[in-house]
Amino acid sequence: MDEWLHDIQEKLRPEAWERISALVDGQPEEWELASVRELIEKKHWTELDDRFYKSLGFGTGGMRGRTIGRVITAAERGAANPRGRPEHAAVGSNMMNFRNAGRAAAALGAYCQRIFPRERVRVAIAHDTRHYSPELARAAARTLAALGIEVFLFNGPRSTPQLSFTVRWLRAQAGIVITASHNPPHDNGFKAYFADGGQIIEKHARGIIEAAPDPSDGLQEAPTQIPEIQTLGRDADEAYLDAVRSVRLESEAVAQAAAELKIVFTPIHGTGIVAIPELLRGLGCQVSLVEEQTVPDGSFPTVESPNPENAEALRMAIKQAVRQNADLVIGTDPDADRMGLAVRDRTGNFQILSGNQIGSILAYYRCERLFAHGILTAANRHRAAIIKTIVTSDLQQRIAEHFGVKCVNTLTGFKYIGEKLHDYECEGGLADAPGLTAEARRGAQLAHGTFFIFGGEESYGYSGGDYVRDKDANAAALMIAEAAAWARRDGRTLLEYLDTIYRQLGYFHERLGTLTFEGAEGAAQIRRLLESYKDDRPKAYLGIPVAKVDDYAAGPMRDLDGKLLPKENVLVFHLEDASRMAVRASGTEPKIKYYFFVQAPPGGELEAARQERMNFADRWWEAVRDEVAGRAGR
Repeated sequence: MDEWLHDIQEKLRPEAWERISALVDGQPEEWELASVRELIEKKHWTELDDRFYKSLGFGTGGMRGRTIGRVITAAERGAANPRGRPEHAAVGSNMMNFRNAGRAAAALGAYCQRIFPRERVRVAIAHDTRHYSPELARAAARTLAALGIEVFLFNGPRSTPQLSFTVRWLRAQAGIVITASHNPPHDNGFKAYFADGGQIIEKHARGIIEAAPDPSDGLQEAPTQIPEIQTLGRDADEAYLDAVRSVRLESEAVAQAAAELKIVFTPIHGTGIVAIPELLRGLGCQVSLVEEQTVPDGSFPTVESPNPENAEALRMAIKQAVRQNADLVIGTDPDADRMGLAVRDRTGNFQILSGNQIGSILAYYRCERLFAHGILTAANRHRAAIIKTIVTSDLQQRIAEHFGVKCVNTLTGFKYIGEKLHDYECEGGLADAPGLTAEARRGAQLAHGTFFIFGGEESYGYSGGDYVRDKDANAAALMIAEAAAWARRDGRTLLEYLDTIYRQLGYFHERLGTLTFEGAEGAAQIRRLLESYKDDRPKAYLGIPVAKVDDYAAGPMRDLDGKLLPKENVLVFHLEDASRMAVRASGTEPKIKYYFFVQAPPGGELEAARQERMNFADRWWEAVRDEVAGRAGR
């Protein structure tokens, strides 16, 4: 061990010092060693702790972390590209770099070979437009090919839902997409999928973790001579687009209204540009692109955050829509699994809809049209389901009750919705029938299993078909455009369509509150906060008693189908007035999240109910935020 490491031992967390020592004693690249030395010489102890206090974990969805440090060393910057990206992804056991991507690819490949011993393993790989995404994808491909795995790599950026579809289309054993979804530009990730096209779930994640090389091993470099990597291009695109088009429920009926519909679309520098303009124009809509944001760029230079949940990310598109007198603004995140929406109201202003509102419109519209066409009936509706997460609007539960279909609640994360779709596929005897049309699959499910109407989560994720096992912004854009065209036939905007639902079923409002705690100490604060709600449970909020508490970590909890849910550190507080609050740590960001759900019965004055319930939710969040400092300090 280099002598200079002894001098810094007391400056760092023990875990960080041990991992830095292991790196130095191993075979570091020259730039890695130079980066560590620079951080030490400049006394960036917090940065070193954050980079090395743990090994980047492989969870149920894969791994995600910073590729660019808060402090960028001269060695990392190297020959930075014209858009400012450092030459090298940041060194550190807790960073999303080539070491960790190589470990993850090697572990996934080894696990697949172990559980598919009689098959030539196939893996499909896609990537988004983020910094290092193409390079990380190629590195993963080389690592897998060196293991003798048949690798299929897309010839350019593609969306996460397309990767999910392609795994099943190829009949592959696994898939990888290099993405950090809507995270800030400094992040990237390795998202893993299994043979059913769904994200890796707990039982597979455990096996992959066990197969992972030791983090102290050298770089997972593939040899120079490797088997051929097959390229995926237009054929794969066409297959996916055909599947997406299957979510359409109206064609001729909305043709004229769709032709009058003006949509401004922005991919926010991401992969939505590949499919969405073609899908919307195929519906007959007039589509205008935000040209500055069609350029693939991992710096996301035109927005503060590439997240369509945030109003700021849609600002350029809304300005363009105002100039062009458009009806809708649609925006997607870098890997096109989330979709945001703004709708022009009667005054000419644009209102941004929440993920809960968008999902509720789609759930209602799809139920309404499926019953109108006689596909769903009183006789078979018990075999149809809406699936949502426990932190998604209770309005979707009410919609299911109204139409007499099931509403199945899953844990947070679309992977659990994907898992339910796999269960339903097996239940209907369709797991070994990949060539069936969407209509044939639907008929089999309504006869023998469970037909999937719609699935959604509050964080702007939606799905309208079981051809994909993840949220799909490409299909969501098509579905919401069709719903807008349908409403337009009756002279209504989507906002007025939503108000019609509220008047019929009651007003529902949701509010999200988040608190950010960065770094190693921040992670500890989040843990203390969550534990405090178990040790000292609140008795009431704003004078309304807490009637019940659901602790998803205590278990056992089951869904509507009787399936046992995995334990997860989520608490849900139900008030006596049917309001509720859910508390959980984010799985992808250093945040703790608070979800508030309030409602008012139908029959009253809608605008008055809207204002009162929104104010109540705001005051509830203020009350929670005021007590957080005391809880986090425990």
